[in-house]
Amino acid sequence: MTPIQRILIVGGGSAGWLTAAFLAKTLGTAAGGPRITLVESADIGIVGVGEGSFPSIRGTLAAVGIDEARFIRECDATFKQGVKFVDWADAPGTPHNHYFHPFNAPSQRPGAPELLPYWLLGEGRPRAFADAVSMQQCVADAARAPKRASDPDFAGPMNYAYHFDAGKLAALLATHAKSLGVAHVLDTVERVELDARGHVGAVMGRASGALCADLYIDCTGFRAELIGKALGSQPRRLDDVLFVDRALALQVPYPAAGTPIPSCTISTAHEAGWTWDIGLQQRRGIGYVYSSRHTSDERAERVLRDYIGPAAEGLAPRALKLDVGYRERTWIGNCVAIGLSAGFLEPLESSGIGLIEFGAYLVGYLLPALEDLDTAAASFNEMMRARFERIVDFLKLHYAITRRTDAAFWRDNADPSTWTASLRDKLALWRSRPPHRLDFVADLEMYPSSSWQYVLYGMGYPTDLAGRHAAWPRVDDARREFAMIPQVAQRALQDLPDHRALVQAMLARAAGRPVPSMSGISVRA
Repeated sequence: MTPIQRILIVGGGSAGWLTAAFLAKTLGTAAGGPRITLVESADIGIVGVGEGSFPSIRGTLAAVGIDEARFIRECDATFKQGVKFVDWADAPGTPHNHYFHPFNAPSQRPGAPELLPYWLLGEGRPRAFADAVSMQQCVADAARAPKRASDPDFAGPMNYAYHFDAGKLAALLATHAKSLGVAHVLDTVERVELDARGHVGAVMGRASGALCADLYIDCTGFRAELIGKALGSQPRRLDDVLFVDRALALQVPYPAAGTPIPSCTISTAHEAGWTWDIGLQQRRGIGYVYSSRHTSDERAERVLRDYIGPAAEGLAPRALKLDVGYRERTWIGNCVAIGLSAGFLEPLESSGIGLIEFGAYLVGYLLPALEDLDTAAASFNEMMRARFERIVDFLKLHYAITRRTDAAFWRDNADPSTWTASLRDKLALWRSRPPHRLDFVADLEMYPSSSWQYVLYGMGYPTDLAGRHAAWPRVDDARREFAMIPQVAQRALQDLPDHRALVQAMLARAAGRPVPSMSGISVRA
């Protein structure tokens, strides 16, 4: 068997450099493993507005060898404990118009019953589902951090991800990847040449000429220079399922130093889409994602400015066209697509970076001998397609079960004819029982069963367990658990630092300055 010895990544940004760093580390490039080269153009910018992530990023950063304090410092990063959804279930002005999707799973201590069925039967009320089964909503509402400065890197009492500056993340990954042995070529790829088999034979750089490899990784973004233009893999469009296709983004400075930083993304629904509101160290990243079929660009900008208020005066939004869809063949011959070249799903639950992580992991795991490229491609395509399909269903869930009827955008989303068949089947099943982990194939899912539960019951989905009380007889045990969670949450509020204070402590650590002690009791739920 002939091993792959040369890997060429075409395109930089978060996709290219994360893939480069991950493969260089896991395949041992610096210790004699495959040679990895990344070529990128100085003339082509990156999309660079995605600023949220999923908890999997902690494992990825640890795997490539970037310490947490360095990441916080160099990427203007803050901590993310979940997403607060405002006005998604009902129109603005409705009481209890928000819900929380925390990253912590619902509490289930050893020997304790699963709480969801009991909550559906009326226990733990009137608290919302996320608040009743996890203390993380209480922690996030109080702008507390998910960990203490004394906790180990990438670990803490709460499950968490990050908010970050996407451009700075790409720069950090580039520096780190090069330290791991990745070669960097700054050049513009002008064309792709195919060989007699129809595989990529070379990419032609304006200055470098032919750049050749055994395996090519397409990280050229929406342009998809290799997988799309050269190899002809066409995207599966999702316009009939996920309607948003435009975004306007602004960077809004804080009004004063020391302004509190929310430790969650705030997603607010509007007449034709939704805004993201992300707190970084020195600014907020705010954008409006909307459907051009349901509003005009001018009206969309008015909605964004009205949401932000006076702080938006004098700021010009960046306009983005979103090509929502994915390629069902993301590995063809000796070419693999990772990042936007493979597909793009709206940024509602921060799937973008997660899909890059998964793609890079799969390439490293499946890396074949040259004789086995087609076998590896078949496995890769099957797993990536399955992951895309599952994410599409999860994203559509947020829209499908809305009770809003105040705008065509929401009425159209609630129309079952715009749902996938798999989502229709899931929702029908869950009318008589809640989602369970056995409903999901763990290795193909980005979002665990608890994420589906938080969205379903945050939105008020009517799972009817009436008449089935006998199936859940441990009512007293469940009541004790429901009573325990807010008590432990109060301890967490005393134990966990203010979010901005933790960020400042991490910056001090990264700069080599003394870090104030933030240790305390161990918080578990």
